[in-house]
Amino acid sequence: MAKSVPVHCPTCHREHSFTPPTFPCACGAPLTVPVLPEAEAELLAHRTWRDSWVAVRCPSCDRQGQWPRPEFGCSCGTVVRLPVEPVREPEREPADEPAPRRRAASRAVFRPVAIRTERDAVMAAERYVRWLGFTDVRRPGTCPAPAATGVDLRATGLVARVDPTTLPTALRDIECLWLHGLLDSADAACFSLAGYAPDARCRADDLRLPLFVMDLTGTPRALNEWADALAGRARG
Repeated sequence: MAKSVPVHCPTCHREHSFTPPTFPCACGAPLTVPVLPEAEAELLAHRTWRDSWVAVRCPSCDRQGQWPRPEFGCSCGTVVRLPVEPVREPEREPADEPAPRRRAASRAVFRPVAIRTERDAVMAAERYVRWLGFTDVRRPGTCPAPAATGVDLRATGLVARVDPTTLPTALRDIECLWLHGLLDSADAACFSLAGYAPDARCRADDLRLPLFVMDLTGTPRALNEWADALAGRARG
């Protein structure tokens, strides 16, 4: 069980005890948000989506993800945000070649499928996800999946959205997709024909969510570093 930390209310000056929240990591291990016990709590006057999440690295699998930032509500009505230990990047030997690149090099050449309809776009993304190594990929519901679900493809460890429209994928679509991944303890990835709205792309980078764009030949192209990382570490 997580150890409690003291919390000082800056308004009424009362001392409280707070137990940091624990969440299930994708590896199955419990992950406790590492609240700094000696740091001063921050008075929360305005809440934004970006500030409501914090990067935490799992001590069991070393996977970094975004988790709800811990907050505490005092009986006087004051709400404070608790500081969290910053993520430390793992050290890597300079001579070591990243394992994902070695695995990616052994994969066969990807063979795309031309996109003429919305159904073709889902099929093209599905073929690419299988090529990455997610062999149990499936389509929930009908194809293409209803837009309200936010997910068009599922596989063990991955959920994906395919946006075949002529408009850039919106911020709300990215946030909804990321929440689906969080609920499923899986990575989330998005495939789009028309690209992404600027705020959607920035939010995806904040959430470490892979973005791919597809042309009409059905070939996805990694748009951010998280998409490069997904393609690199995928099972070959």
